[in-house]
Amino acid sequence: MRTMLRSVIAATLLLAPVVSSAQPSTWKKQADRVTIMRDQWGIAHVYGKSDADAVFGMVYAQAEDDFNRVETNYITAMGRTSEVEGEGALWRDLRMKLFIDTLDMKAKYAESPAWLKALMNGFADGLNYYLATHPQVKPKLISKFEPWMALTFTEGSIGGDIAGVNAAGIEQFYAPRMGMSPTAPSREEFSAEFESREPTGSNGFAIAPKNTANGHALLLINPHTDHYFRPEIHVTSEEGLKAYGAVTWGQFFIYQGFNDKNGWMHTTGGGDVADEYQLTVAERDGKVYYQYAGGERELKATRIVLPYKTAAGMQRKTVTAYFSHQGPIVRNDNGKWVAVRLMQEPIKALMQSFGRTKTSDFASYKQVMELRTNSSNNTVYADVNGTIAFVNGDFIPKRNPKYDYTRPVDGGTPDTEWQGLHAIEETIMVTNPATGWLMNTNNWPFTAAGPNSPKIGDYPKYMSQYQEENARGIHAIRMLNGRTDFTVDKLIAAAYDSYLPAFEQSIPPLVGAWDALPGADTLRLKLADQIAVLRGWDYRFGLTSVAMSLANAYGEELARITRGNRAAARDNAVMLAALARISDKLASDFGTWKTPWGELNRFQRLDGRITAVYDDSKPSIAVPFTSSNWGSLAAFSQNGVRTTKRIYGNRGNSFIAAVEFGPRIVAKSSLAGGVSGDPGSTYFMNQAEDYAQGHFKTVNYYRDDVEKNAKRTYHPGQ
Repeated sequence: MRTMLRSVIAATLLLAPVVSSAQPSTWKKQADRVTIMRDQWGIAHVYGKSDADAVFGMVYAQAEDDFNRVETNYITAMGRTSEVEGEGALWRDLRMKLFIDTLDMKAKYAESPAWLKALMNGFADGLNYYLATHPQVKPKLISKFEPWMALTFTEGSIGGDIAGVNAAGIEQFYAPRMGMSPTAPSREEFSAEFESREPTGSNGFAIAPKNTANGHALLLINPHTDHYFRPEIHVTSEEGLKAYGAVTWGQFFIYQGFNDKNGWMHTTGGGDVADEYQLTVAERDGKVYYQYAGGERELKATRIVLPYKTAAGMQRKTVTAYFSHQGPIVRNDNGKWVAVRLMQEPIKALMQSFGRTKTSDFASYKQVMELRTNSSNNTVYADVNGTIAFVNGDFIPKRNPKYDYTRPVDGGTPDTEWQGLHAIEETIMVTNPATGWLMNTNNWPFTAAGPNSPKIGDYPKYMSQYQEENARGIHAIRMLNGRTDFTVDKLIAAAYDSYLPAFEQSIPPLVGAWDALPGADTLRLKLADQIAVLRGWDYRFGLTSVAMSLANAYGEELARITRGNRAAARDNAVMLAALARISDKLASDFGTWKTPWGELNRFQRLDGRITAVYDDSKPSIAVPFTSSNWGSLAAFSQNGVRTTKRIYGNRGNSFIAAVEFGPRIVAKSSLAGGVSGDPGSTYFMNQAEDYAQGHFKTVNYYRDDVEKNAKRTYHPGQ
């Protein structure tokens, strides 16, 4: 690591004494060095003497709010879900274990820098102290947390790179080798009935001082995740930690948030960071060999044990997994074995994830980025100096550009190997554009700053995994371009603008198809009123809008029956038949197709289960904003098989914040439901009404504000 990077890490992450983990006698002493204040919203404001103390209190507070989600994330990360859920999770567990090995994580913990060990110790001790002081809480699996476990889950993205590897392919390859019959390849996919799924990702906007009313930079933090995927928290130490924002359950760093100097928003995207390699193999004498560089190499064979829960008790299966020098074998592709290579640097990744929270300007932020382990995300950045920036991922492997890495490449030639990593300066990046704004909506980076955006021809194709604009990107540009009056409130208003640009493309052809019908056609009469409603629509969502109900149902139905076939989606008969079907369905479900959007689109939280259930007979709250598929910047939709008549959003806007970086931080935020996962808690649904209406609360960032609004002040364990 370069000398300059070492100096930045030393400056921003002060060395803390390493406290041995799993020492019950030390837990109470460390707890006494931590103060937690719960404000009027239930948000935990954690104050610790050292960074490690703050981490101790931070994870303790998370466990108070929802220990189930904390534990579940680590069960998943370690590939142990089948020990809780049974054999059905076996292949997802194997997927994790192909990349994350417990013994390797323990060794990496041992070789980690002292300051990072201190944080990992604080992480484990905080969770263990919570369990020790809450004997009524019964873990599903993890009764004792170990410091090395933090290295299994090092960046807070929605699934990480490993989740992009198809578990069904792993099952097809390894099940026969274990004497098992694989299920259908579509096992991990959604059901055969098409669902219009909410795109993964987020929005990030940064506004330069020249485009703001107060002359201070602004940042919009708007992740689109499963609801309750990340709670809101504030963590401070006497070693300079002052971070506020969204933390993924169980992690000890603010993933999307801000301190008193700068803020960072991650959006799913970046460059191509994982590649598949096709290998020609030969099996003989109990070993497997693959062709490489004109010769032959032996595949590494590793036994992996997979325990799983049954009605009769815990059982286990053992599989021999294979690894080339590129990575694990994950499937068979027409006789070729396919290996996957992706970023596997857990120590550096954890250093970067925590390190960014203590940076103070873009220079120090870039220094932490030099670790280059943010593999699955872009960054939208703003700071108190007025700097705004966009970086399209910082982990970008160098490759031979003559190959198409969106498909499996020949793993037998050195020509397809990674050739190190691109320097930060070589990545797609924009700093302080003349437009005075930056944005990313999981779209391509070539409109990030309007006319001051990077040019697509200046970079290898693999540097951007997205090669086109999306509806949110179109919408964002319209909301940001040419404005110089932004405030925190006006930025929030822009992020909740009700216009839906996707319907500019889909509704006029539908109206035209109806116009082209012969006068005597039965559909002309059946759909006349619906077409009149859509013809006069302004493409804006609203609780009373019947057009919104029609358009959403039509868009979902057209997507279901055409499955991405653009020609079919423009066929007059197909379009009109789709509108007729959804009109009948709305009438059947609600008594009339003239059903306002607020009757269909609802927020409901009945219990604290991770996989929520919904019930049309139970209370719910009307929500005006819609799926981001239609270009809604404020996203709200339901993933999974819908078993109710109404739509109950479970994905999209979750934690949202708008921040002004002046001499004193001004920030407002919103959270789906509330910070607690306990239905009996005051903080389970206390933010739901405001969330549904797009109303934001003022963030209590400074200690005097926290103390003024504190409803409870205590040390962990009290």
